[in-house]
Amino acid sequence: MLRDPETAPINEAERLLLRFVEKVNARAHEIRAEDMQPLIAAGWNDQAIYDAFTVCALFNFFNRWNDAAGVTALSEEAHREGGKRMVPGYIRSA
Repeated sequence: MLRDPETAPINEAERLLLRFVEKVNARAHEIRAEDMQPLIAAGWNDQAIYDAFTVCALFNFFNRWNDAAGVTALSEEAHREGGKRMVPGYIRSA
């Protein structure tokens, strides 16, 4: 789904939401009220749309903060150990 939402096995409402998030990510300054209409018509409510662009914005913030602060990616083993502390049995998928 993350590699190609257009061919992923998801429904059209989910595809529309991912297209919207892609626009938020790349061209947030172009978002207009009319961008919400297809989402609303597909059944997404205001809260879901708000949540979608909020998550997108937060990930952009965290990624930029990490890049600027020089934070590097954890090793696979570090992810596994962190997962064990958070939830027993959690394993990071590739």
